[in-house]
Amino acid sequence: MKTIKIHFLGASGVVTGSKFYLETPELNILVDCGMFQGLKDLRNMNWNPLPINVEEIDLVLLTHGHLDHIGYLPRLVKEGFRGEIIGTAPTLAITRIILKDSAKIHEEEAEKANREGYSRHHPALPLYTREDAVETFKFLKAQNKDVWVAVTENIRYRFRYNGHILGATFIELEIFGKLFVFSGDVGRREDLLLAPPERPEWADYLFVESTYGNTLHPDEVVEETVIGLVHKTVHERGNLIIPSFAVERLQSLMYLLWRLYKKNRIPNIPIFIDSPMGDNVLSVFEHFPHWHQLPMNEYHAMCNHVNIVSSYRETWETIDDPRPKIVIAGSGMVTGGRVLTYLKQWIDNASTTVMLVGYQAEGTRGRKLLDGAHELKLFGKHHPVKANIVHLESLSAHADQSELLHWLGGVKNIPEAVFLVHGEPPALDAFGKKIKEVFGWNVHIPALHQVLEIKV
Repeated sequence: MKTIKIHFLGASGVVTGSKFYLETPELNILVDCGMFQGLKDLRNMNWNPLPINVEEIDLVLLTHGHLDHIGYLPRLVKEGFRGEIIGTAPTLAITRIILKDSAKIHEEEAEKANREGYSRHHPALPLYTREDAVETFKFLKAQNKDVWVAVTENIRYRFRYNGHILGATFIELEIFGKLFVFSGDVGRREDLLLAPPERPEWADYLFVESTYGNTLHPDEVVEETVIGLVHKTVHERGNLIIPSFAVERLQSLMYLLWRLYKKNRIPNIPIFIDSPMGDNVLSVFEHFPHWHQLPMNEYHAMCNHVNIVSSYRETWETIDDPRPKIVIAGSGMVTGGRVLTYLKQWIDNASTTVMLVGYQAEGTRGRKLLDGAHELKLFGKHHPVKANIVHLESLSAHADQSELLHWLGGVKNIPEAVFLVHGEPPALDAFGKKIKEVFGWNVHIPALHQVLEIKV
């Protein structure tokens, strides 16, 4: 009888900071290494050393390249990690882009806080630097999907296609004959750019995301809603701002707007893409055409249809442009990035529309806008919110409750345990009850930093 210890170091009771650490007699494995986002108490946890011996981690396996799954990697390396960080080739390409961008934002925010004196810390320091990010790249190693990789005599893993974003997978990890399945983030069954996620057929222990565990995405007519917002923007000579995640959502929005223009459903309104990271991710789509469903001729046409903002000077030129326009800018939950500069200028104008298109975590500016905030704090100052706020849930890259149940429905056996992670408490509770009702499985909702022992 062997003992496996599972440490829930993130995404437990919250939708952020994914980290699951497995101590085994042969190897120590960390699945995902995400940064906490959202509430200040959560963000502060990024500064704390992990409650494990980081130098004993042999291997990091990445489900996909979003910041809440890879953003802590530079800190992990600074704490002494020297093993391999493994993901699919597009996941690692996106990881490089996102970590460099994240480090740049951390450096710029620390510099601005020191210059303007609005931080309690003297001096304010970045969580990590671009040098730290580049140092992390030395440990990245690409692995193909659908291939079992043996790492010891009794441990092997496999990546399986999962939709959600380019390169995303769920992970099957076999340890001493028991199959541990980590869902990562499960994609949509119908997506503009990606194929439906594959489903696991067997699992002894399941770790399942629950972001929308209590929600069914509304049956919105997305195109009609976007058409209405574009015509409203043109009529009012205003601005349509779309805070967007740089990976996959931004490209989906570009493709959607391009298709509507091509079908003469919207006028030739200027579209500005102000996300250096998003621009870089576009090149990843070009390098990995077999991972998505966007024909390359359409890819080039949509890229030619928009204006790529490549410098901060061009950001201000876009703000000063008097024409009605669409601006898609990072970040998706309005936690940082170029979108803050646009909101600072336009959030107090009734002719502005802010269209939120993804999950808005608790404590983020996006969630505050969604909840009807009357003012928004930007760069240390409060700004009145007079803009029209719209939320298009069905553009989310996350599976809803019915899609998650369908994903679980591929499992042919009865798992020994299902651990619900990556969800806020109402979603976790509702999804747990639904799984018991539909499948009769044994469901657990682990607490942050909980450690469980499993005998195999």
